Amino acid sequence: MAESSFDIEAGVDRQEVDNAINQAAREVATRFDFKDTDTVIAWSGEEAIQVESASEDRVRAALDVLKDKIVKRKVSLKALDIGDPRDVAQGRSRVDVALVTEMPADLAKRIVKDIKATKLKVTPTNMGDRIRVAGKKRDDLQEIQAMVKGADHDAPLRFTNYK
Repeated sequence: MAESSFDIEAGVDRQEVDNAINQAAREVATRFDFKDTDTVIAWSGEEAIQVESASEDRVRAALDVLKDKIVKRKVSLKALDIGDPRDVAQGRSRVDVALVTEMPADLAKRIVKDIKATKLKVTPTNMGDRIRVAGKKRDDLQEIQAMVKGADHDAPLRFTNYK
């Protein structure tokens, strides 16, 4: 019987985040409470989102709209590293939001340790940016997935590369 495996990675589906940004920008453009604030929700680089508006409270409100759209697209809010609002030119405020794309080393070590503690016949391998879990029984692998999903981690974990 061949070994099956899967990877545990930190990160999100960038297309889903892009869709959420576009939906939030459309909603902000049409809502009355954002009228004449020139509120902008857009990408600022590969892994960062920029929310800018006329005042700090409008930035916070636009950020809430963005969070709502991200949750509706089934993307974890743990994937967002939200900065503090700061003043920019002409009395406007801005918040920079970075996407979490890498698994912290201490989290990877803790997940590997938890997997080994289950005493299931699987082999977790820390590969730096991801953890590969291999085993002969698919039921054991599904049990590991349920255990990792059930634990409350500080990173948006996803399971990929099923073999």
